[in-house]
Amino acid sequence: MTSRAIGAAALAPAVCIILFTVTGSAGQLRSAADGIYSTAQAARGRDMYAAQCAECHGKAMEGTIGPPLVGDEFLSAWSARPLADFVDKIQKTMPFEMPGTLSRSQSADLTAYILQSGKFPGGPRELSDGAMVQIVFPKMTASVAPPRSTGTPILSAPEGNLAELMRAIAFPNANIIFNLQLKNPSSQPKKPLASSPFDYVEWGSTVYPGWLAVDQAAVAITESAPLLLTPGRRCQNGKPVPVDRADWKQYVAALTDVGRLARRASQARNYDAFGEISEKLNDACAACHKAYRDKGGSEGSGAARCQ
Repeated sequence: MTSRAIGAAALAPAVCIILFTVTGSAGQLRSAADGIYSTAQAARGRDMYAAQCAECHGKAMEGTIGPPLVGDEFLSAWSARPLADFVDKIQKTMPFEMPGTLSRSQSADLTAYILQSGKFPGGPRELSDGAMVQIVFPKMTASVAPPRSTGTPILSAPEGNLAELMRAIAFPNANIIFNLQLKNPSSQPKKPLASSPFDYVEWGSTVYPGWLAVDQAAVAITESAPLLLTPGRRCQNGKPVPVDRADWKQYVAALTDVGRLARRASQARNYDAFGEISEKLNDACAACHKAYRDKGGSEGSGAARCQ
């Protein structure tokens, strides 16, 4: 299960776990600690884990290339979340280089072994698709120590102008998301390896195909949007980027929001959601372009740009 994804972001090392509780009222939700898998099911999952997952998550699930699947970091990431979501993540996104190749029952077997390794007790029945929708991970209430001050952050001067930044990051990654209106990543054939003579760009396009490319495009848009607020950046025509204007900040926030929305939908492999997401992304781009880009000239060089 070669993945950097399972487990998501964890709490900082300063987090001290102090409490486990189960959400939901009695009779509605069950805890993953209630013996919801069988030892035979966990044994099947153990063999599959060794073949598919250990290389990235470690033989003891301690985390290597991928994050850990046991311990406080893992439980914090999945605190109070439905077990069905975890099984979905395995089935739809694992193994990292061959996502979607595991069946639902195989994903449930792997989940059983992960629970067993995390010291969750087994029971008489196997974890089934029908049962898992009413099971949640324990809720972890954490006490977080205040972060230590590291002083004033050092901000480097921007390297590129606004047009260069948009062409380098926003333009290609937005097009990956727009392309979902035309092509479903789940049904696209894997690209052949680069032909001779070797071409790094051609080869690179075969490494993270399908949904992996969408995952990364969503991250790129979300993480790079704040770069549009970097002090000192200039437009291609030499005028300063209006980083202090309220409407500019709103446009950047809208781009960040749609990037996060795209990431959640991509991680869920929810292809149907991308029709609306593409519209939201187009609206976020168009609103800013109308105010600051589309004022004469081409390729970002108009004299009235960024005014």
